[in-house]
Parts: sequence; structure tokens; C-alpha cells
Amino acid sequence: MKIIAAVDLMEGNVVRLVRGDPASRITYSNNPIETALRWEADGADMLHTVDLDAALGSGKNNEKAISEIIRAVHIPVQVAGGIRSIEAIDEMLGPKKAARVVLGTFALENPDLIKQLSKTKLKKIVISVDQINKMVMVRGWREPSGTKLADAINMFLSFGIDEFLLTTIERDGTLEGPDTENLSDACSFDSAKIIASGGVSNILDIVRLRTIGCSSVVLGKAIYEGKLNLSRAKALA
Repeated sequence: MKIIAAVDLMEGNVVRLVRGDPASRITYSNNPIETALRWEADGADMLHTVDLDAALGSGKNNEKAISEIIRAVHIPVQVAGGIRSIEAIDEMLGPKKAARVVLGTFALENPDLIKQLSKTKLKKIVISVDQINKMVMVRGWREPSGTKLADAINMFLSFGIDEFLLTTIERDGTLEGPDTENLSDACSFDSAKIIASGGVSNILDIVRLRTIGCSSVVLGKAIYEGKLNLSRAKALA
């Protein structure tokens, strides 16, 4: 199981939200590159950067900071937040050299466009299935997509996409433990690689996620607040 460190960006700062609510923002650093290098040094297999401004449609973005992170580190960087066009996908995977792009709203609302992408690009796409009560949410987690979690996974597997970032929104940023029930259900899909996100707070959570078959786990608030040592999590994973 891979350990992925989250670097969520808002107005150029490294932040964490609780359940995706901007009003809950806690700022941990005004230096994203320094933060990215710290997690790389601690042994993260990958970085998960999220442009929260773009995801929430604030009219701002953190593209410059994300590009600087990609150039600064030597581990893969997957990019999420506000990627809502084929052109934006091409830009991230091409000139900006992201290892993977994470798609939520755009993929759920334009599945036919995703289906037409080349096999090479499909292998670099992760579908974000952020859910509440098994309903996938879109537009910064604020609106139901109308697609159930299981149906979304089945649909994109049929397109040739096999990686899914599963966040239970009610757990995100709470340190209340991962949603092992829904994660376990998702892991049961043949060939699906499930990236767990939301609620992870300790080493036992890492063991649970490994046991149910998650391919990776995104660590956020727990490592920022010193409740979980990234190096130790890496050793156990």
C-alpha cells in the first residue's frame, strides 16, 4: 500500500478543511514547496495536491504553486481540484508534468468525453468518488451527482480506468477514522485500485486499510498535526 501526502492549497497557502467547508480552514504553511519537500523527505510515495480555490469555483487558482511543487520534488505528484476540460487534462499531463490527474465533477458530468480518451491518458486518470450515503458528490462536494458510488466505479472501470480516490466527506478532516465499510465494498470490485481518504488518524487505521485491500492512502490532517508519523506509516504500509 502506498502512502500519499496531501498538500491542499487555498490562496497560495497549505490548508486543511473539515468536511470540505471553507469556513473550517486551518492554515499550516504559506510555503507549499517547503511542505512538499518535507513530506518527500519523510518517505511519501506520492503527493496529492488539491487546488481548493479552483475546486470551489472561487475565481482564483493555485496553478503556479502546483507547478513549482512538481518541479521541486522527485516523487510523483497527482493533481486534483477544478480540472474540468480535456484541455486542462492535457496541460497537466503534458507541459506541467503531473503524474496523474484526479477528476470528479468533469468526469461524472461528461463520461462520454472521458471514454474517448486514449489508453495512455486513461491510465493516468484517477476518478474521485467523494460520497455521502453512497451518493457521489460534485462541485466542491456541494452537489449530488445523481450517480451512486457503486455505479460510478462500474462505469469508469468499463472505460479502462482502474484507480479511484474514495473520500467519505463526513469523515474528511475529522480524524474520526476511515470509512472501512464503504472502502471495503469498493475494494471488492475486480481490478479496482482504491485510494482511501478521510478520517485517518493513527497507525491502526493504516493497518485496517491495508487489510481490506486499499492500494493507497492519502494522509492529511493527521500528519500536519503530528498525530501520525509519516515515516512510520510508510514502514507499516
